[in-house]
Amino acid sequence: MLSKEQILAADDIKTETVDVPEWGGSVVIRMMSGTARDAYEASMVGFKNGQRVADLTNMRAKLVAATLVDESGEPLFTSEAEIAALAAKSAAALERLFKVAQRINGLGNDSVEEAQKN
Repeated sequence: MLSKEQILAADDIKTETVDVPEWGGSVVIRMMSGTARDAYEASMVGFKNGQRVADLTNMRAKLVAATLVDESGEPLFTSEAEIAALAAKSAAALERLFKVAQRINGLGNDSVEEAQKN
């Protein structure tokens, strides 16, 4: 059985380098921590007339921003303005990175449908 110390010491946040020809280079996508995933999922929910509704605004850019990091593992895009600017970039590039982020974080179409239901 693993101890608390062994669990907390485990290097379980993996990364993947992805070529983005539209941007002329490569970027690093990393797995989200539990805290980061909760924040991402919360960002997909809004309120309208006092009811919770799915907010799919900039859905791809939000996930890419939550997982795109520099060489030292620091997020590249953190503010709403930066995420909106990222959303204005090539849809093909965002889709490629979005799919990698979905795959390495265990997200898929089911999670989008789940957010819409909740």
